[in-house]
Amino acid sequence: MPERDRDTKIKLAIYAFIAETGRVPNSSELSRKIDTEENEILEGFKTLHAKRLLLPEPGDPARIRMAPPFSGIPTKFPVEANGKQYYANCVWDAYGIAAALHCDAICHAADGHTAERLVLEIKNGAPVLKPYVAHFVVPAAHWWDDLVFT
Repeated sequence: MPERDRDTKIKLAIYAFIAETGRVPNSSELSRKIDTEENEILEGFKTLHAKRLLLPEPGDPARIRMAPPFSGIPTKFPVEANGKQYYANCVWDAYGIAAALHCDAICHAADGHTAERLVLEIKNGAPVLKPYVAHFVVPAAHWWDDLVFT
């Protein structure tokens, strides 16, 4: 299978798995799901990482840390959508989950500075406006320099 086709198949399978289950698959689960050898899945993970489409778990290339906007680990940005709970990597990605799933969503988060409870809502494809301000310490152009920190 040509690399482009393989990577597209893997990427689409990752997002379908996440949408169905509320969690990010590992290489073994994805291998079974799409009937593809696990070594091909791992090669696809490498290529997708190089294209900034996913981030493998540091030290464990069989696990996905981030398939933006979804997090492979629990975070401070749980998102409820379609009757499931997902985790966003940051406040920006909390909105991105609703966009990716084409649905209403709600995220119960906390202000990183004051710990004040924040409720982020997306209804009918738009955020419900609140008087919140998001501050990103690292400029977007440098997020992939150290995506786990960012």
